[in-house]
Amino acid sequence: MYIIRNKKIFLIIGGAIVAICLGIVATFGIKLGIDFTGGSLTEVKYDAVPEKSAVEAAVAEQGLGEFAVRHSKSEAGDGYLITTRDLGEEERVALETKLLAVSEGGELVRFTSIGPVIGQELADKAVWAVGAVLALIIIYVAIAFMGVGAPVSSWVYGSMTIVVLGHDILVPLAFISLMGEFAGVQADILFVTVLLTILGFSVNDTIVIFDRIREKLKQNRTESSRTIPVPGGKDEVEITYTLTKPFGDLVGQAIDETMSRSINTSLTVLLALGALYFFGTSVTDMFVLSLIVGVIAGAYSSIFIASPLLVLYQEMQDNKRKNER
Repeated sequence: MYIIRNKKIFLIIGGAIVAICLGIVATFGIKLGIDFTGGSLTEVKYDAVPEKSAVEAAVAEQGLGEFAVRHSKSEAGDGYLITTRDLGEEERVALETKLLAVSEGGELVRFTSIGPVIGQELADKAVWAVGAVLALIIIYVAIAFMGVGAPVSSWVYGSMTIVVLGHDILVPLAFISLMGEFAGVQADILFVTVLLTILGFSVNDTIVIFDRIREKLKQNRTESSRTIPVPGGKDEVEITYTLTKPFGDLVGQAIDETMSRSINTSLTVLLALGALYFFGTSVTDMFVLSLIVGVIAGAYSSIFIASPLLVLYQEMQDNKRKNER
């Protein structure tokens, strides 16, 4: 009940998070990786790992335009990932020679090149994938809660779910934007996987709470019916449901009963991600960190935003009906 009684505070916090995240993304933008823009990725390792500035200076001397350098750590050894525009064979050889000479024990681990056409195709498919998931989620939730009845329609449950998912996507987007500005991190195809994973995880948590709300509504309502005569046809029966307790109280009870489940689920996932981050390789570092940020955001939104939004909407509808009388 505490969450519903203080719903405006939690919704203001959620709104502030969204506003800050939008501001970050609008200010710094999202640095897209070669998966989307096309380009070349070069990974080198060293026995004596040089400073990042030394590697950046070596790449800058080649006059390749914009580039990004990021530290990498894998089974092959410690080194750097260098992202540049698509390179010709001579440019590739020249860059490789320069990089290997930066420090002792330099060795080329891999070189990958992706054309701009393939990159644009991946970008288009990523947008369609996220859009399709959001559309399917709102349709599924609306259908699943079709029999929930008053005081909130099934489509409102679906709409609130999408609003919450917007919050959950914005938070990791802002995180990757900050990492791109201050650590040279670029959003690649793995980041799209992160967003889709967060969408699935968050909507599952939200639906669990909504489903408990539906149970509470069915347990605490009375049913009345009246017959509506239809000229020349079979009479229709109109069924009306009346809650025996305030909608806000029922939602508060549903949250209280499912909160421990939601927190335990999130903590279990965070423990697994923490282990993957500390014992994994640098290739998956940003993937795991983005997931951790997304899971935390999803846990907050499912508990402190989704259900309070339902109650706020219901109260606004009640006030609107009272004013119309």
